[in-house]
Amino acid sequence: MIKPLFKSEVVGGRKKIKHVKKVLSVTLAASLCALLLLTGCSTSTQKAAESAQTKPAAKPDKVTIMLDWTPNTNHTGLYVAKDKGYFSKEGLDVQIVPPSSQGTVEQLVATGKADFGISAQEQVTDARVQGLPLVSIATILQHNTSGFASLKSKNIQTAKDFEGKTYGGWGLPSETETIKALMEKEHADFNKVKIINIGDADPIASMSKGSIDLTWIFYGWEGIQAELAGTPLNMMWIKDINPALDDYTPVLVTSEKMIKEKPDVVRRFTQAVSEGYQYAIKNPDDAANILIKNAPEEDQKLIKKSQAWISKQYQADASQWGVQKASVWHNYAQWMFEHKLLDKMIDTNKAFTNDFLPKA
Repeated sequence: MIKPLFKSEVVGGRKKIKHVKKVLSVTLAASLCALLLLTGCSTSTQKAAESAQTKPAAKPDKVTIMLDWTPNTNHTGLYVAKDKGYFSKEGLDVQIVPPSSQGTVEQLVATGKADFGISAQEQVTDARVQGLPLVSIATILQHNTSGFASLKSKNIQTAKDFEGKTYGGWGLPSETETIKALMEKEHADFNKVKIINIGDADPIASMSKGSIDLTWIFYGWEGIQAELAGTPLNMMWIKDINPALDDYTPVLVTSEKMIKEKPDVVRRFTQAVSEGYQYAIKNPDDAANILIKNAPEEDQKLIKKSQAWISKQYQADASQWGVQKASVWHNYAQWMFEHKLLDKMIDTNKAFTNDFLPKA
């Protein structure tokens, strides 16, 4: 309302009134222009906001990770990352797939048939000798948690006790060399132990039946199985035989091509997986429930007890989950080379990287 302005100006006569009308017209015109400008800006801003809201979100990057075996507590962090939305948060649509009959995990990841995979330091080292461009981007367990197991009733406590016994394993050259190294260290006769291949047979059951006297187990799964079955074991830990044998197993791998062409995908994937394992470290019981949901065919009691044990092993004494040491990679490759498990030595610094882990 402009009444006060008009009232104060009318006293000076008609000429003054005309002048006021003129000023008033200009003022009204200016106000109208300003209003139109503001309305236009408001409309433009509103349209821009509506456009931003209706613009479709970027599609997540689809990636696959291939397991090395049936789902178990080595893999829990992957399922946690998927279940808790850590992959989605990083803009990833991740498919967790079982091993394939079309080739090994190492072959399929190195050739791009799978984006990521679960492998082990031994397999990565061997793959690189064969020219496969495979790279470990994180270790799932900080130390080797495997070892030679025997029924406590057999009283096998030293390598000398291997003499006259039957060892059942997978038929890998590395098994034979490790047994030989242990027996030589303790001045035992390697020729007096019988080595047979039991394939995929249950090693604990094979010992209980008397088919074999000792075997190589991964304690976080098969050792816990024995505990649940009430089968006492004697363990000779691999890492105690020789510090060089404290290798990384299992590890998370990808290809050199993936690292070169899609480093951001590798980084986001590794960040999400790291978050998944960190959750499993802090919340083993809930993490076990997530694995059970994704592997309903597995023994739930085994998963629960295994998870409680292995959650402490994921990071162990390291500064953060997943970090790898150059010395571990070099020393194990050197041991393999010295025991003729490798045709040539490799540049182990190219076999692994910590670059994609979260900054500690």
